[in-house]
Amino acid sequence: MKSYFLLNPKITYLNHGSFGACPKPIFESYQNWQQQLEMDPVHFIVNKGQEAMNKSKKVLADFIKCDPIDLVFTPNPSYALNTVIRSLNLNPGDEILTTDQEYGAMDRTWNYYAKKTGAVYKKQKINLPVDSKDRFLDAFFQGLTKNTKIVFLSHITSSTGLIFPIEEICKKSNELGILSIIDGAHVPGHIPLNIEALDPTIYTGACHKWMLAPKGTSFLFVKKDFQKSIDPLVISWGYNSDNPTASQFQDYHQMQGTTDFSSYLTIPDCIEFFNQNNWKEETKQSRNTLLNLAPIVAKELESNLLTTNFDDFLGQMCSIPIKTTQPIKLKEYLYHKENIEIPIMEHSDKVYLRLSFQPYNTANDIEKLVDAIRKIKTSTTLL
Repeated sequence: MKSYFLLNPKITYLNHGSFGACPKPIFESYQNWQQQLEMDPVHFIVNKGQEAMNKSKKVLADFIKCDPIDLVFTPNPSYALNTVIRSLNLNPGDEILTTDQEYGAMDRTWNYYAKKTGAVYKKQKINLPVDSKDRFLDAFFQGLTKNTKIVFLSHITSSTGLIFPIEEICKKSNELGILSIIDGAHVPGHIPLNIEALDPTIYTGACHKWMLAPKGTSFLFVKKDFQKSIDPLVISWGYNSDNPTASQFQDYHQMQGTTDFSSYLTIPDCIEFFNQNNWKEETKQSRNTLLNLAPIVAKELESNLLTTNFDDFLGQMCSIPIKTTQPIKLKEYLYHKENIEIPIMEHSDKVYLRLSFQPYNTANDIEKLVDAIRKIKTSTTLL
């Protein structure tokens, strides 16, 4: 399976979660779209490319189960969520309830706007390990107050690699009339996603991670009755359009000046790649291999996984707490000395080694990591 990918064969790649990896057939389609753009820029940007983007959006909507009119493409989830957060009518004392395990870039974004508006970005502590959905939900919702206006969570966390019970959180938020904003960067192509069933107010996901699209391919979903509340980051021709469509949301957010949107057009190729390569079964086997071997890595690190409830909380990615005072040097050592690409992630006062496992990985990749850990423990002070 690794022969389908452009990854350096000399590198043991256990970091799919950070930026993904694009298979050759999808990347070739991406380059073909770029060539078509350069051959006839005006017609492509104004006509053909827009038709292709609408088709791609429809394929994506079918895959993640929502109405394509509620989706716009964005370069990444951070862009999508910045679009949303700056549009919120936050007032002094309004509370955004979140967890203490969120992505650092989004913590920074919320803190920035909380400082500007006087709102409160409230991080609810989630005790680890976590093995019960009910205990997770009890701990999270203890943070609710009469001032809670928004709940914001990752569907799958970046540093701890845990799947959060988003369906239950969105359901309760809707019952209480609270906006739900979900960061699903790691979700599309990783675990099944049904936005219609989840019923969030806002959902964003990356297609360039587990969905295998080229870098810079993501989406923003906004529920219909909230779309007019979201201002575009860039005011362009879609604002007060001379030729408006039936959707102000699409007009405002999809055309924001000249960009190379070729990567957005590869979504049908991603789905075709999944179908041609029995990807559902392949990724199921990858997950099983990871969950069988991750405890061996944890034991070598004299540590434990962050959950024993694999069914509810883990996909093809898991994190292991490690004891090191030199996380940057440890990552550099693994990459430059052992040819292993794996993230060593600092979060609050903890450090995690995060394993991602795709069909291009094999058990031998984990064996190389274990051998490297043994070498580090005996010959360095990094662990």
